[in-house]
Amino acid sequence: MVPPPPTTAPPNPLEQPLSDLRGMTSTRLQQLQRLGLTTVRDVLFHFPRSYEDLTDIRPIPQLSAERVQTTLGEVVEIGGRQLADGRTIVSIVISDGQHCLEGVWFNQPWAASRFRYGQQLSFSGKPKWYRDHWQMSNPRVQHLDGLSLGKSPGIVPIYPLTEGLRNDQLWSVMRRTVDAQAANLVEILPAELRRRHSWPDVHAAIRNIHAPKTVALARTARRRFVFEEFLLLQLALALRRREVRDRRKAPILKLTPTIDTRIRRLFPFQLTGDQARAVSEICQDLASDRPMQRLLQADVGAGKTAVAVYALLVTVANKHQAVLMAPTEVLARQHWLTLECYLAHSRVRRLLLTGGLSGRQRRVALAEIRSGQVDLVVGTQAVIEEDVQFSKLGLVVIDEQHRFGVGQRLRVRKLGTDPHYLVMTATPIPRTVALTVFGDLDTSIIHELPPGRQPVKTRWIVAEKREQLYARLREQLRAGRQAFVVCPLVEESEAFDLKAAERQYEELKEGPFREFSLGLLHGRQDVGDKEKVMEQFRSRDIDMLVSTTIIEVGVDVPNATLMVVEHAERFGLSQLHQLRGRISRGAVAGECYLFANPTTDDARDRLQAFTKTTDGFKLAEEDARLRGLGEFFGTRQHGWGELRVADLTTDREVLQLARKDAIALVAADAGLRRPEHAPLRQAVLQRYGQTMELAEIG
Repeated sequence: MVPPPPTTAPPNPLEQPLSDLRGMTSTRLQQLQRLGLTTVRDVLFHFPRSYEDLTDIRPIPQLSAERVQTTLGEVVEIGGRQLADGRTIVSIVISDGQHCLEGVWFNQPWAASRFRYGQQLSFSGKPKWYRDHWQMSNPRVQHLDGLSLGKSPGIVPIYPLTEGLRNDQLWSVMRRTVDAQAANLVEILPAELRRRHSWPDVHAAIRNIHAPKTVALARTARRRFVFEEFLLLQLALALRRREVRDRRKAPILKLTPTIDTRIRRLFPFQLTGDQARAVSEICQDLASDRPMQRLLQADVGAGKTAVAVYALLVTVANKHQAVLMAPTEVLARQHWLTLECYLAHSRVRRLLLTGGLSGRQRRVALAEIRSGQVDLVVGTQAVIEEDVQFSKLGLVVIDEQHRFGVGQRLRVRKLGTDPHYLVMTATPIPRTVALTVFGDLDTSIIHELPPGRQPVKTRWIVAEKREQLYARLREQLRAGRQAFVVCPLVEESEAFDLKAAERQYEELKEGPFREFSLGLLHGRQDVGDKEKVMEQFRSRDIDMLVSTTIIEVGVDVPNATLMVVEHAERFGLSQLHQLRGRISRGAVAGECYLFANPTTDDARDRLQAFTKTTDGFKLAEEDARLRGLGEFFGTRQHGWGELRVADLTTDREVLQLARKDAIALVAADAGLRRPEHAPLRQAVLQRYGQTMELAEIG
């Protein structure tokens, strides 16, 4: 018997290219591609950015001024003329048989070609009384030929567009695609979830997005898709969390009273209440055989490094290796210097591993790590390269996690046999980001500053007072203080009128600060030059350091109490807060001065907020509100892919709802194996299977 030929899955109609659609011209195809639309699915999920409610339809005599209304009529006049100032005006008059309304378009001479005498049209807009008749400027036009003259344009979706593509043209494509393809969408939300939240099914929802009968229906449909997108992300995070916690084993690293006493002796200070609480939470995780997955958030200067050192030393005391990884060599070396101070009288065998080592130095270092001769490794991402092998890795600590891509974060777990994992950041994270990018982690927070730490005085300075400020800085430098001057760029840019670090360095060195020693620090310098400059600054051989934002994290010079930020309007609140955190790290209150010339209300609000509070958590939320979370955090760092529908800034309530439901779903059906959850499971794996390493779940 001849076996039947192998069957292949039929092609998914939603993935077919737009070029296959009936009536698709090459011009329209190019326009859609510029919008990032290449498949049928892309078109269906290219949602309107807003809606115009044109259901307020009135006869021409009953129009009122300055409210969006719609009126209907027949084209009775098409005209145009050139005004004295050179502008052109196109005039289209429609009539109901007795009364007239004029639509006008300025500097659009081609607009007249869209109309012909006798057409049945609706004009929608804000009318005004002009001379002896009603007039609308740039009204929205709906063609009603062949339809009842009493028909309303209804709810008109307004889409993101591209050059040469009008909204009505794109709406036409959308309606044809929805009519032909909506039935091919697969419903992934279980019926019980839809009932609980009163969501429409996917087919009704997609129609209500693109052709709603009311704005309320459109909003409900969008909310349903926002929920769906958040649910997939939260399910992926919950599955990832379960995979790491329930299926993997980490070493048990116990804290004994003896170990606690030995560690605390190394610190020249007592832990704050918040630090002690974070240490307790971390040590509880380390004592379990489930891999710790914890995020340690701390405000600038609140002492997260001491908490990390405590965890590292607990690991070493349990005869396991530990790693502290930083995103830059400047920060890695700062951590190394901090550890050297703490561990000066300890027997902990430690090593600094960065990209700056010679070939021979690196080979020796790798051999010592592999053989277990090194207890504690501090480094950059050089510690996660393929040739680095550990003998008995127990804990990985990553500082400023948001500066690492997700691929790097996942690769860290391959350094050893399921080590414990601690992420820490001194960039306070808005709650919505914490629930998404770090949604698979537990969280510890340090608000409390160490005793004696003085708040920074922050002032926004106008350019006219520059010389007065320089006089203040000279006075402080003569008194033995040190200062930072931060610039947004290294060299002058033709595109922006910004003070470049190199130009600023030369001007200050030859001008108002020629009596002092100045240094220059930026990212283009090689490792040796950077370290030399930083060492000179720490040892007070440099009075004023002119720098780019390379000093944003990892620079700890207690004698540096002054900072000037050039073009402060170019920075986000969280970045400004990080920069400000470089000063006032000793007993003397710091002074931070901002030179700024903001051109937008948001930029002015940002600067005013920054001068009013030193609370990093409040500033993070304000930054997210003003600039959006993509700007705040850098969407490319997420690694989870762009959110196509949801907005982390405006859809926070739906995110909380989706997270709660995702946790409940995974608790009830750990692998989403029930038949009613199969579409959800498939959708999660398709979107997040690779980026979150969910292959074993699949």
